[in-house]
Amino acid sequence: MSQGRRRPWGSVPLLVAAVSLVAGCTNAPPPQLVPPGEAPPPPTTSEPARPMPIEVVVGVDQLESGFNPHTLADLSPTSSALASLMLPSVFRPDPSGVPRLDTTLMESAEVVPDAQNFTVRYRIKRQASWSDGAPIAAEDFVYLWEQLRSQPGVINPAGYRLIDDVASRQGGKTVDVTFAKPFPGWRTLFNNLLPAHLLRDAPRDWGAALDEGYPASGGPFAIRQVDLDRGELILERNDRYWGPPARSERVVLRALDKTRQVQALRSGDSHMAMFSADSGTIGQLKGLGDQVRVLTVPRPATMEVLLRQDSRALSEGKVRQAVLAALDRRALIDAGTGGGPGEQLPAHAQVLAPTDPAYKPTEPAGMPDVPDPAEVQRLLTEVGYQRSGDSWMRDGTPLNLVIAAPFEQESYARIAEEAAKQLRAAGIQATVVTPTSDQLFNEMLATDPISAEAGTAGTVDMAIAPRPAGGDPAATMASAFGCPGAGPDEQPFPYNSAGFCDELLQPTIDAALTGKQPFAKASASVESEVWEEAIALPLYQQAQVLAVRDDVKGVEVGNGLAGPFSTAAQWLGTPADSDGY
Repeated sequence: MSQGRRRPWGSVPLLVAAVSLVAGCTNAPPPQLVPPGEAPPPPTTSEPARPMPIEVVVGVDQLESGFNPHTLADLSPTSSALASLMLPSVFRPDPSGVPRLDTTLMESAEVVPDAQNFTVRYRIKRQASWSDGAPIAAEDFVYLWEQLRSQPGVINPAGYRLIDDVASRQGGKTVDVTFAKPFPGWRTLFNNLLPAHLLRDAPRDWGAALDEGYPASGGPFAIRQVDLDRGELILERNDRYWGPPARSERVVLRALDKTRQVQALRSGDSHMAMFSADSGTIGQLKGLGDQVRVLTVPRPATMEVLLRQDSRALSEGKVRQAVLAALDRRALIDAGTGGGPGEQLPAHAQVLAPTDPAYKPTEPAGMPDVPDPAEVQRLLTEVGYQRSGDSWMRDGTPLNLVIAAPFEQESYARIAEEAAKQLRAAGIQATVVTPTSDQLFNEMLATDPISAEAGTAGTVDMAIAPRPAGGDPAATMASAFGCPGAGPDEQPFPYNSAGFCDELLQPTIDAALTGKQPFAKASASVESEVWEEAIALPLYQQAQVLAVRDDVKGVEVGNGLAGPFSTAAQWLGTPADSDGY
């Protein structure tokens, strides 16, 4: 503390005398005398009790590290929930699922009619800012474009790879995005913007920068506390949010197992829960009666089995077809869903998810859901394999496959183990490995199929992976099955998770992406080839159960695949038991 601001002790008597003189010249009544032996009245300066904050407690499956909503490695209910609460998006789905401009963030977003190349101009509201006071601006658009076009394991990069330039105007509040080719699906871009001013020079790279949360919020809530060990994440109302304030002061996410989810709903310890319930847990929830409303929430991802044609074991189409003929699809679905809501959303198409409005099955007629031993034998025999005891052998080497599933995802691992068991029963040796999500999607599945590393021991033959849903269908198809292409500097972009690239199909994929050919017509050709080549086996669309008590108001399923957390600003909970964090 500065000594120059401290009052000298010598001046205190003079100050007291001055105060006494002033007091003596006033018309105030004399102080009340206290009779001898009586205590003075208690002071009346205590503050009134502070009301407890209004909170909503939500039970969730788990709170694992990794909150980047743009990566396959972090594609989880938790990352989707936090993105809905904290990250700004240019467009959000309306009740019919069609993207509509978010006028809380944006003044406008429209195609520039007289531009030489296809250009979209975005105007951001002046008051839109991150929770640390920095404006939401063009640099956030630039950062997201740079990452999603070039990083491995990202969700739907195809649209971003069509962009040639992102230019800042009017102090960063106007953004001109120029495309190399027309892109009818441009409204699906620039959702879940990230704070570039904090992430661009972060010490950790793109894959790990958001492992513990977001450094700033651009939504109605901000992170107050993350305790992954305890399984609790506390969000509080973002006082810097320029839009309508959230009705509740905080939202608490608590990771609970299935049994405790039901107990917490029964006792009122949780206002609501969103988790991957199995058939037994759904029965327990229904046993709570009118106290709890139970809904199904489809997730923006389809579970699938990928068969990597770049692996040595699966380089031949007939071997991949034999593997599919050995699988019991129904048992794989049951392993992943446990009889939960995903079981009611079986997937029979390679691009669209069952809840997409234009979805229809595209798989070839007669494709079995149960193993076909005769077909396995026919296909493997045709390519030179012979059954020897419990194994299929060729040139003295058994057909041996490595199946990968992300370590953090229990349902993925269950599917992988079930698939391995089924293959062994058909004489195909199989081993399950569980690398971290980052290792699997950012390294192992991002290997260039024609590079020296492809087909080595470090790669995998099969993988249990999600296929993103809910975006532009043509961009989803191009991201899942298109050739990667290269940037203006001729640096090739990462491959898709399937490692699939067919130069003969690429013009059709490009035509759909740029609007030259209707998606339905293009996808018919692409999906037919993907099924024939046995590149991927769709299983089911991921889904969760949403259970809501009647003491919390304003909870909705959410439009399209946005999910209930997209409506969290409207939730109204109850006073917290304690104001402590």
